[in-house]
Amino acid sequence: MSDEEHQPPTQEPEPKMEDANAPINVKVVSSSGEEVFFKIKRSTKLSKLQGAYASKVGKDVGSIRFLYDGARIQDDDTPASLDMDDNDTIDVMVEQVGGSS
Repeated sequence: MSDEEHQPPTQEPEPKMEDANAPINVKVVSSSGEEVFFKIKRSTKLSKLQGAYASKVGKDVGSIRFLYDGARIQDDDTPASLDMDDNDTIDVMVEQVGGSS
């Protein structure tokens, strides 16, 4: 009888490897403090998240600005291109239309 049958395989997958398609959780926070959570792939364009958020809160996507680390998110940005991590926060600002100074 041999002990080799009871040996675990030597090549195990690395669970911590950053997979480009691994979904991450993103929190979208409005200026009033409301939080909406999304789970998206790192390769998903953030314009898709912006559209989903806008319809969820009943606003026109053109009237909302999305900021990550203080910079405005562009339509073709992805979590991977912005080097986002799981549970990162996107800030939402409602564009002020009109007004007088």
